[in-house]
Amino acid sequence: QVPLVESGGDLVQPGGSLRLSCAASGIIFSMYRMGWYRQAPGNERELVADISGGGSTKNYADSVKGRFTISRDNAKNTVFLQMNSLKPDDTAVYYCNTAPRGSRPWGQGTQVTVSS
Repeated sequence: QVPLVESGGDLVQPGGSLRLSCAASGIIFSMYRMGWYRQAPGNERELVADISGGGSTKNYADSVKGRFTISRDNAKNTVFLQMNSLKPDDTAVYYCNTAPRGSRPWGQGTQVTVSS
């Protein structure tokens, strides 16, 4: 089983929305804080949002605050990232992993491209 599988990325126009999903396996999912990371060409991978095991605590990078919402479904071992008001600067490969340091093997990610 692949530990983390991301999906939902696409090409979208500025101002558009996308919802990313990440299915996790091989861990007791509800015990882990999970995060969404992104890596743009030439940049280091950065944590953009994270959520506590029970879902009550969420944190966001300043660059996405007010536009992105992280959520999780522990019954389905899945974490989501709702992205609204997308900007060209949001273009990147998006990954999920445990937060804040990404302790699981990284998945293949899902490409988000924001362009007109």
